[in-house]
Amino acid sequence: MTLNRLVLWRHGETDYNATGRMQGHLDSALTETGWNQARFAVPVLAGFAPELVVASDLRRARDTATVFTSVTGIGLRIDERLRETNLGKWQGLTSDEIEIEWPGMLDAWRADGTLAPPDGEMRVEVAERALAVVEAVDEEFSGTVLLCAHGGLISALTGRLLDLPVDRWALLGGIGNCHWTVFTRRPHGDGRWRLSSYNAGTTR
Repeated sequence: MTLNRLVLWRHGETDYNATGRMQGHLDSALTETGWNQARFAVPVLAGFAPELVVASDLRRARDTATVFTSVTGIGLRIDERLRETNLGKWQGLTSDEIEIEWPGMLDAWRADGTLAPPDGEMRVEVAERALAVVEAVDEEFSGTVLLCAHGGLISALTGRLLDLPVDRWALLGGIGNCHWTVFTRRPHGDGRWRLSSYNAGTTR
């Protein structure tokens, strides 16, 4: 079996997003705004008619996904391979705090997917573990699957699915809270993924 569409959905706003702090593997909670963002997105995402939702095990993604599945009745799987990048010693810090402790390193990390934060993870590693999830559902389903995950992971996975050189990944913009990215395959094509939309969202 082979999927014909893949939707990557970022979680809603969290308390860490609202205060400008790096999250990574920290298990932050959705704000009321984040819950509402998820509710507003449901009618649009339901139009993609996913056969399955797979969510990161971190609470912010799991809760966002549950808003969708509780309304639609579509099945939900949890997969820790969809976790955000492990940001190591940067987790819980603001950009300014990181710059004070590690001058210039944050900008270098953002530009290079092969760099890792101190005690953290490279984005190329994040992309490979996320790709394994895509390959697994690709073997099982033939329609659409929705992955509910994190901004950094979605950007890295986008670069990987498009076979972009790693030094070009930084050209992809960030993903807004509760925004989504859509990949499709051309009927009777060569099986490669095509980017249909990137960082799409509702107007609310």
